[in-house]
Amino acid sequence: MQLPAPRGPLTDRLFAELARPPHAFGPPPADPYGDSCGDEEDAQLALFVCYELHYQGFDGVDDRWEWNPSVLALRERLETWFEGWLARRVSRPPAPPPREVPRALAALVASDDGPSLSAYLRGRGDAAQFREFVVHRSIYQLKEADPHTWGIPRLLGRPKAALVEIQSDEYGGGRPERMHAELFRATMRGLGLDDSYGAYLGGVPGVTLAISNVMSLFGLHRHHRGALLGHLAAFEMTSSLPNRRYSQGLRRLGGDAGARRYYDEHVQADAVHEQIAAHDMCGAFAAEHPGLTGDILYGAACALTLDRLFAEHLLGRWREGRTSLWRADAEVSMR
Repeated sequence: MQLPAPRGPLTDRLFAELARPPHAFGPPPADPYGDSCGDEEDAQLALFVCYELHYQGFDGVDDRWEWNPSVLALRERLETWFEGWLARRVSRPPAPPPREVPRALAALVASDDGPSLSAYLRGRGDAAQFREFVVHRSIYQLKEADPHTWGIPRLLGRPKAALVEIQSDEYGGGRPERMHAELFRATMRGLGLDDSYGAYLGGVPGVTLAISNVMSLFGLHRHHRGALLGHLAAFEMTSSLPNRRYSQGLRRLGGDAGARRYYDEHVQADAVHEQIAAHDMCGAFAAEHPGLTGDILYGAACALTLDRLFAEHLLGRWREGRTSLWRADAEVSMR
């Protein structure tokens, strides 16, 4: 994956530093950490790139940057900004008693009243819009499960076993061709899209990057482990029905069985994962860590809120007859 084009002074400075061998560098002369659109785009991309050094990295960027103190110091400041960004958008649910956590998660999911992107793509979306949707999702889906896997060494006993069970399915049960990331690559190929990792990083807006950034934020910090589990639970509990609709929409648009397999797989798998995540993972973790029940619900609320913001962005742009990608001239490359 190549570093994308900068979006402001922060990414311009960061990318210039990363193009050199690892070295110490100070903070940028100005911190665009405000809440305006331009600054938000710059900050979300900078944070995503800092996190990506812990995943697949970038061509031409030395792997030793991953633990460079200057990058970590910048990442810490970006995380402080991002946590404030989340706090302004996500209402923190009250902390339930440990035994009530599965029920509280279900109630939180049931109360979500965001617009249904899946219903739109099932019945009304055109082929170009479905391709745009897949481009957005590729930023996370091509490394599906990896951010939540950071939680495994932070757990013990029943919650750990439950998380491993979910993740094992995400990784295809040991069969590379069944890995969910590989199934998504088949969807991309079926739509004539570039299925290489990170191919569209430069074409997606900050709201799409925020969806991945929140998972990395929770996964890379032990003190956020409760939020990480709640995020995964909400992810699984809101997956089956939307994926059924995505498959139906893709069928309507002429997508073959290979292109739809990713969505069809999630209809069945996530119906099982939903129960494991709510009860065996989050419920058991809450019983062991009663002081973190509020974190579990907050992580779930973050997942639901970001999904709503994402849907509002795509549907709003499409209603206006505009692309949902980062720039009006952003190119969705076709094979």
